[in-house]
Amino acid sequence: MSLTRHFHPYHTNEWGSLFRLLDDYNDHLSARGSMTAKTFTPRFDVRETKDAYHLDGELPGISQKEVDIEFTDPHTLVVKGKTQREYSVQPAEGEETSNGHKYWATERSVGEFSRTFNFPGRIDQDRVKASLKNGILAVTIPKAAAPSAKRITIDAE
Repeated sequence: MSLTRHFHPYHTNEWGSLFRLLDDYNDHLSARGSMTAKTFTPRFDVRETKDAYHLDGELPGISQKEVDIEFTDPHTLVVKGKTQREYSVQPAEGEETSNGHKYWATERSVGEFSRTFNFPGRIDQDRVKASLKNGILAVTIPKAAAPSAKRITIDAE
C-alpha cells in the first residue's frame, strides 16, 4: 500500500512550482512531528470577478460551529477554527480506551487552523456571505463601489 500523494492541485503557472514546494515542505515537517498535530492549513481557491472575491476552501468533517470568519481590518479576512479526531467505531465494553493505539498512518487534518486573506481593493464587509456544504467553505466578498466624485462649492464672503 502506498501512502504517497500523487496529485498536486496546482495549475501550471508561474507560482505553481513554488506553492508545491512549500506544501511538500509543510507535509515533510508534519510527518516528522508528533502523531497528534496541533495545527493544519486548509487549502483554498481564491478567485476574483468583476464584482467580488470568492474563497472556496476544503474543511472536511468540520461543522459550521467550529469555524469563525472575521475581518481584522478593512482589507483583511481571517478564517479560523478547529477540529478533533473522532472515530465512529467505539471500543467494546472492557476494552482499553487509553492512547495506547498503534497508528499505521495519521493523514487526517486535525487541530486548529487559521488562514488570512488580504484584498487589494475596497470591499463591502456588510454584504459578505458564507456557506459550508459538503466540506467546502464558500465565502463571497463583494467589492465596494468606487466612491463617486463630489464637487465642493466655495462660499463667497
